Amino acid sequence: MQHIDEPRLETDLAYRFQYLAEFMGFSADDIAAIHGAAPLLAPLVPALVDAVYDKLHSYDATWRHFLPRQSGYEGTVPTSLEGVTMDHEQIKFRKEHLGRYLAALVTRPYDGKMVSYLDMVGKIHTPKAGSPQLDVPLVQMNALMGFVADAVNATILGFNLPRDVETKALRAFSKLLWLQNDLINRHYQDAKAPARAA
Repeated sequence: MQHIDEPRLETDLAYRFQYLAEFMGFSADDIAAIHGAAPLLAPLVPALVDAVYDKLHSYDATWRHFLPRQSGYEGTVPTSLEGVTMDHEQIKFRKEHLGRYLAALVTRPYDGKMVSYLDMVGKIHTPKAGSPQLDVPLVQMNALMGFVADAVNATILGFNLPRDVETKALRAFSKLLWLQNDLINRHYQDAKAPARAA
């Protein structure tokens, strides 16, 4: 039985990611499958980004989070929910960020820098990083991740790849998005380590 330093999971990002990846079986083969999907997925990133934003726009509970100034955005900020249109500069700015994120998932090495990037994706949706006015509730982040996971699955299934390639890609992206989901969720909980059993 392998010993896991549970308090360290809450304080050491690399240790946490390594533990989760090992537990889920996220391996070099999964990373190869993700990178191997890049030539197919890259041309579809704009359509996937549009689908995500169409979904976000269909609920006030998600769309209202585009009213506050987004971190790094220097332009004008909308003053009402009705003013947050799809062609608003702040929405274009955010869509570009999502496009870069999706591209990073399928092209970047899964090293310490990438793990820090995935962690920041979670943190930046809270007041802990980026804009202090931005505080997206966890339920909305989970809804978004579920939508993205299904969209990625549907996209991969639409390629009609050989069964073994398709299976590897689906499993690899599933693990990756669960890893990302943990690196979102961790910013919504207290940093207290779990109590050790006596």
